[in-house]
Parts: sequence; C-alpha cells; structure tokens
Amino acid sequence: MNNQLTVNPSIEVEEYASYIEIEEQELVSSSSAFIGANTIEVNLQEIQRQHIIPVFSKDNEPLISHGDFIQTTYDVINHCFKGEDILSPSIRVSHPIKGRTPEARYKPANQLEDHERTIYYERAMFVFEIPSIQRNIDGQTLSLTIGGVKCYGDDKLNNKKGSSEHFKIFIGFSVKVCSNLCVWSDGAQVKLVVRSQGELMDAIMNMISVYNPEQHLKAMQRLTEHNLTEAQFAQVLGRARLYNYLPNEVKKEIPPLLFTDTQLGSVAKDYFQDNSFCRNDNGDINLWRMYNLFTSANKSSYVDSFLERSINAFDFTHQLQTGLAGGGTNWYLN
Repeated sequence: MNNQLTVNPSIEVEEYASYIEIEEQELVSSSSAFIGANTIEVNLQEIQRQHIIPVFSKDNEPLISHGDFIQTTYDVINHCFKGEDILSPSIRVSHPIKGRTPEARYKPANQLEDHERTIYYERAMFVFEIPSIQRNIDGQTLSLTIGGVKCYGDDKLNNKKGSSEHFKIFIGFSVKVCSNLCVWSDGAQVKLVVRSQGELMDAIMNMISVYNPEQHLKAMQRLTEHNLTEAQFAQVLGRARLYNYLPNEVKKEIPPLLFTDTQLGSVAKDYFQDNSFCRNDNGDINLWRMYNLFTSANKSSYVDSFLERSINAFDFTHQLQTGLAGGGTNWYLN
C-alpha cells in the first residue's frame, strides 16, 4: 500500500488525442451501490456501443457524451496516478430517453425488436476507485475515489456546438464496507461549465492537483474525537427536521441542511440498526459514525442532488464538531 499520494499534474490535451482504453476488469469500483434512488447500473461498453448521443439542435453536433466524460476522467486519472491500481468505473444512470428507428414507427411498443429501440439516459454518475491508495479511520478502510455527474437537462440543447456544457466532478474517499462517498468542498466542483473536451480534461486535472488528501483525511479523523450523547443526537435530529419548515429569514442565520425528512428518518433508524456505524452500548455516537449515517442516507438522493448533499453532510458534521469543541454556538445543539 502506498503511503504517499503521488500526482503528476503535467499533461497536454494533445497527448491524449487518442483514448487510453479502459480495460474490462472483474473488479469494479464500489462493489455495493454508491447511489440507489431510481438509478440502474450499466457498464462503459454498453454506454459507448448502445446509447445514442444527444446533439445541439442548431448544427447537429454532439454534446460531450456520458461515455466521453467517463473516458476523459480515466485518461486523466491514469496519467496522474501512474503505477496505482485503478478499478473499472462503477456507473449508475437514470431518467431514460427512449426512441425507435424510423422503420419501426408504426409498431406497438410491445412488439419492438431490440435493434429497433434507441435509448440514452439524461443523468449519469460514476466513480473510479484506486484501492492501492487506502487509509483507515476508526477501524474502517477508505479508498481514494474520483468521479463525476452529468445531467443533460442542465444544458441548452437548442444551441450549437461550443455552447456551455455542465458537469460535476469530485475527488475524495469511499468507505470500503458500504461504499459511502466522503467528499468535501475542497475536492469538488458542482458547477463546472466547459465548452470542449479539452476544457473538461483541464478541469479534472486541476481538481486533482489542488486536492489535499491528507488534509481531508485529518479532518475526517478528527470527527472520531467528539461524541454525541443519545439526548444530543435526538436534539440534533429533531432540530434538523424543524429546519426545512423555518421561516426563510430564520434559515439565513443557520447553516443549511439539504437532507429530506425521509433521509433523516433513515439516519434515525441506522443510529440503532447500522452494522458498522450505529451507536455505542451507552447510546453515544461519535461524529465520524454520524457522518456516515448521513452519507448512507444520501444514497437515496437523485443523481442531480447527490453531490451537493454529500458535501453538505461533511459541512454539517464539521459544524457540530466546532460547536462541541466550544468554537461557537450551533443552533442544532443549543
């Protein structure tokens, strides 16, 4: 296992005019689903060979496809982490856009042959796991993980090539036992806008080069140093449920919480039942475990809101830590 994270940030787009093909492997990143909601699992070969690619309507030029996004990310990772193990991407898609070939336009839907159907998915999210770069927090193994999110609905398809295309990219760690993604704001861009594949490559490269994994790990490790009693946990969760119903002028003074009531219910259930992150016998729970209860609940988010909630989970838990350490008042704890 490498103890040092080595990154080679120097790359020219021209060097990668042709793709480095992702080898098909038996081992795929995130053996358990990193997101559930209404997504399905697909592989890169299926996306590249079977899914049609949306185009800009004014010139019929293609957008950067999900396959291109995933392949470009792999090219950068392969360059930055030479010598490391890079698993095949775990890919989840949602919101299918279905169609049919012209010769099948009059057929009933239940009589369509496979070759007469067309499909692409509006939303996709993927992660690459690098298992040769691992750390341990509170008995749990974490692997370096890099990924992205793409929603075609964020783009204006009635434009022409060269118009803004929107992406989300991130680098962080995933917890091996459950595939919970641990991402913070210093390792993510949630409003990335590019106009070419070269700009996308540059953005991914820049994100990797400025990310400080040791600082991120230390911040997560410090969460193990603070506990909530059962009464405090109940109060935090109760106030979290109140947050969404507060008047807007009051909300402005409180750190936001982006989780839904249903997700907070999952946090409450797993406080008692989660095999890896439940409370101690006396009812206490450290903030690292509580953080993982939130990242686990986040798996029920849709693709387009997943990354923002993932970042919010860390910010929220870190603010609780600051309040417990006496670094200021916290509305959820007061």
